[in-house]
Amino acid sequence: MSQRLTTISPVDNSIYLERELAGNDEIQQALALARQAQQQWKSTNLSQRQELCSKAVDYFVQHKQAIAEEITWQMGRPIRYAAIEVNGLEERARTMIELAEQGLQPVQIEPKPGFQRWIQHEPLGTIFVIAPWNYPYLTAVNAIIPALLAGNAVILKHSAQTPLAAERFAEAFAAAGLPTGVFQYLHLSHQDTEQVIKDQYIDYVAFTGSVSGGEMVEKAVAGRFIGTGLELGGKDPAYIRADADLTQAVDTVMDGAFFNSGQSCCGIERIYVHEQIYDEFLASAIDWVRQLKLGRPDDKATTLGPLVRASAADFVRSQIAEAIDKGAEVHIDESDFAMSQPGTPYLAPQLLTAVDHSMQIMTEETFGPVVGVQKVASDEEAIGLMNDSIYGLTAAIFTSDIDIGVSLGHQLDTGTFFINRCDYLDPDLAWCGIKHSGHGCTLSVLGYEYLTRPKSFHIKQTN
Repeated sequence: MSQRLTTISPVDNSIYLERELAGNDEIQQALALARQAQQQWKSTNLSQRQELCSKAVDYFVQHKQAIAEEITWQMGRPIRYAAIEVNGLEERARTMIELAEQGLQPVQIEPKPGFQRWIQHEPLGTIFVIAPWNYPYLTAVNAIIPALLAGNAVILKHSAQTPLAAERFAEAFAAAGLPTGVFQYLHLSHQDTEQVIKDQYIDYVAFTGSVSGGEMVEKAVAGRFIGTGLELGGKDPAYIRADADLTQAVDTVMDGAFFNSGQSCCGIERIYVHEQIYDEFLASAIDWVRQLKLGRPDDKATTLGPLVRASAADFVRSQIAEAIDKGAEVHIDESDFAMSQPGTPYLAPQLLTAVDHSMQIMTEETFGPVVGVQKVASDEEAIGLMNDSIYGLTAAIFTSDIDIGVSLGHQLDTGTFFINRCDYLDPDLAWCGIKHSGHGCTLSVLGYEYLTRPKSFHIKQTN
């Protein structure tokens, strides 16, 4: 009996699309085809792979507006911002295409009389990419393009909330002329996703999602001796020093907290402000939040869309309520945002003070349009609080003294450290997390090391 995938749009709670889930025969055929296609693909020269991937990127650029509308209806991002994701996909993909030669070139060893020696980057085989809904193209492209450039085959399983992203990738690679079987997608149930991870034909799993999802991946690969790349949760902090450019800091950090309705892995979820500028920061931050326009994301005037589903909004409400019960102070009147209604994905933004680390709002991932602001008396107090987390994806400090900022950055437990910016991914830099934010690395030249294996060549001359 076939199963169906149903995507409910957060825009109006309607059924946006339905798809048949892959059955066992389809899954096994896809795995076998990927294994077969990869054997030929890995022997193609890098310049050919780069050309095909570049043509696929061209497809996304050409279909940007249609893709933007699909993003809005699938996961609720305001249409005024949705096309930015295609811009980001293009930047990341073209960067990785440019870095491929450097990232994949053989490692040359110092000459030794009578010998030739080098280390080759060999493709792993078939990469299974599991992508989330919150940035359906940006998260997926991080692994897909470099995996293909490295000579691997890719099978993509996308979120049930954003299945059209998988289909668009397939269309892009087909339009580019990628050989059959090198890239495929499967719409899968959770159970079948786990079975694919366990399959002998899968050589690496690239997963972006929740901590619990990452735990499932690690359990599924146990005993298979294959690699995994896990980008998981975050509770990313920002510290506003007394010497910060306050106007720039407020605008940057608040955008980092509320863009995409707070549904960003590296979004700012907790803010620490030096006591000398705390009152001024707070007043400006409250004004910034109040100018947001909550509404239907297909309305071009909307700057804050719904969360992905009503249950996600209810979870955020529960964290806010728990903080209030423990003494937190609210600064935004929910009644000022008429669309915010219990039982719907539409949720008013919120800013909380009088918060501390006994509250979930400052310790557990929220993934919604709310941020806690805590006063601190020193750099030392701020660093201690920033590090007081089970997560470690990004951290940001706002300061006019770059040398002191860098010195403080060395003390932070994080994968990416920012000064005077946040909530951004630079494809020239390694994207990675520590602690419960995951492990592995995507993007930059280092990203290729995780999608290949070293193979040493040791040749002795006999004449």
